[in-house]
Amino acid sequence: MVEDRITDGKRIGQLFASELTGLERGPLGAVSVEDAEPDVEPTAEGAFAFRIAADGDALGTVSVTETTARLELSRSTAFESERGDVTVEEEGRVVVAHSGAAVKALVDAVAASLQ
Repeated sequence: MVEDRITDGKRIGQLFASELTGLERGPLGAVSVEDAEPDVEPTAEGAFAFRIAADGDALGTVSVTETTARLELSRSTAFESERGDVTVEEEGRVVVAHSGAAVKALVDAVAASLQ
């Protein structure tokens, strides 16, 4: 069986936004995607893709490079990941997804920021 791995940063960001908007229960049900840039062009530094909020409070921003989606939270969390396709920086405040499968880790980081 051949596995396709999504490594396009814009697509990873889109998957993350879709995942967040599809959550309707529990504390993540209050999370929303705001100011989305559907035509964002990834840059080496990371181009702004969208903001994340919960009940009107800003939680963070997402930017995309050619190969990653970078979640920068407004505050540090206790979030950690042992996935090889996820990088956690700045005491859990920045989480970088290097594949589409890593989107679940970004969702977990958003959940950690709500605690």
